[in-house]
Amino acid sequence: MKLARWGLLALVAMAMPAFAEGGNVEAGRVKANTCMGCHGIPNYNNVYPTYRVPRIGGQTEAYIVAALKGYKNGERPHLTMRAQATNLSDQDMADIAAFFAHAPVHK
Repeated sequence: MKLARWGLLALVAMAMPAFAEGGNVEAGRVKANTCMGCHGIPNYNNVYPTYRVPRIGGQTEAYIVAALKGYKNGERPHLTMRAQATNLSDQDMADIAAFFAHAPVHK
């Protein structure tokens, strides 16, 4: 049983680099221009509804892609983000994720 778990972990680890390399950082820089209007401003708070806009520089590619897909399919309920994600292709999401994953982390 223990050996089977290690085999599964090894399989997952081998598959991850293919996903991580799916996005193009430079293409993502262009495609993420709109994102920077909120996510690129330190300590930015949206007015209505009031919430702190998260900084996503340095976040993992997998997380950003999953979040964008969640907004696009309605699993995540934020209407502004849903509008932003609706027209993104899988490649657009991968490129944007690659850009933010390689962006500096600002605290």
